[in-house]
This record gives sequence, C-alpha cells and structure tokens, in this order.
Amino acid sequence: MTTRPRFLRANATMVENRLWYMLRNRGLAGQKFVRQMPIGVYIADFACRELGLIIELDGGQHSTSTTDAG
Repeated sequence: MTTRPRFLRANATMVENRLWYMLRNRGLAGQKFVRQMPIGVYIADFACRELGLIIELDGGQHSTSTTDAG
C-alpha cells in the first residue's frame, strides 16, 4: 500500500504543505512525524509513531465525499 500514500504526498493541499513545513525535521517538540501513513485501510495525513498521535486535516473535498459521511 505505497501507491496511494505516495500520490497523496505528491498532491498535498496548501494547508498540508504548510503543516508539513512545521512538522518535518523534528520541528515540533523534537518529535518525528511522517506524512500519509497507512493504518489498516485508512491513511493518516500526519502521524507521530513515538507518541501514537495522528493529525487529520479536513478540507472541502470531504464535504462532498460519500465515504466521509457520518
């Protein structure tokens, strides 16, 4: 399951790119974050494995998605 995360990293939104700029290279409290990490059938936008922390950013694409309804 590397094709979809790779595509998402290459086509990140402006907001995702801005947050990644702050998180990368241990930029937040010295913690290592990764982008588009597969977790089961889901893909987390950002994750810190050491803390067990996931960050999800919702954009306008989620308002019309049937899979995000709920």
